[in-house]
Amino acid sequence: MGQPIMSPNNEDIDLERWTLADRIAEKSVLVSGGSGFIGTHLCRRLIASGARLHVVSRERRKSESERLQWWQADFKDIVAVRQIFKDTQPHLVFHLASQVIGARQLGAVLPTFYDNLASTVHLLTAAAETGCQRVVLASSSEEPQIFDDTTFACSPYAASKWASSIYGRMFQQLFQLPVVMPRIFMTYGPDQKDLEKLVPFVTLNLLRGEAPKLSSGRRRADWIYVDDVVEGLLRAAITPGIEGCSFDLGSGTLVSVREIVERIAEIVGASIEPTFGALPDRPFEQERPADTTFSSDKLGYHPRTTLNLGLETTVAWYRRQLSSASN
Repeated sequence: MGQPIMSPNNEDIDLERWTLADRIAEKSVLVSGGSGFIGTHLCRRLIASGARLHVVSRERRKSESERLQWWQADFKDIVAVRQIFKDTQPHLVFHLASQVIGARQLGAVLPTFYDNLASTVHLLTAAAETGCQRVVLASSSEEPQIFDDTTFACSPYAASKWASSIYGRMFQQLFQLPVVMPRIFMTYGPDQKDLEKLVPFVTLNLLRGEAPKLSSGRRRADWIYVDDVVEGLLRAAITPGIEGCSFDLGSGTLVSVREIVERIAEIVGASIEPTFGALPDRPFEQERPADTTFSSDKLGYHPRTTLNLGLETTVAWYRRQLSSASN
């Protein structure tokens, strides 16, 4: 897995990281979605912290560390999920695996239902049967926060994550499963797997001298650097007294897509202009900054990577990747 990716501005938090590492060292930790964007960064950090790591993937993979073991399974298969929990006996579980589909079309309903909701219920069931110290169930910033007769999920993906959180709270209340549900906001950073996401898409296009085709750019989102998300997930796993709680992992600030794109273009030194308005805006987009009160007060969580520094680090990473690929 290599060495952990560290924030360039984290010189003053080594003591905190060692404290986190001490509380995770030698624990059996199960991660779903460990081959994804956030999961990859989380796994590197867990290995560096001395955890005994078990990562589940649908595809067969070879372990590159004596502290990491890959397991091949599909979370839609409850028999396989139960067997993995029986074999690994995890102390901590991070459930990051999900089908992230932003589409509002009917065709997105069944994939998100089975890959997100059904798979989550299978994991929660196996965790409750086996017993563990904490399940960190990654939730989404797209989940509705106001509940009345007019409330609805903005997409099939949002509905599946919303329902997963409801199941998480039910498992905590009825079966005393220690579940916590951090809502992750718009995460960016090096090694993002889905190259259609805004930051890698724009960055790679501009580095290649191509004009990225975009929507109007008016949508605002709360952008959070991946190292800061990982820090929040680890704190969610070890902080006592927060079982059954949902809370936000974000910066607390809204920044428009247009501003993100313009900052990337400035960092790249692009001579070509992105094409805003070439694509339609998606309907029912959510615009909500993270409420950082709970994560700050209860977890001692404070994002440390500024937007400018995070984008500079991310652009530099993709620049190196393109340079390596061309050599």
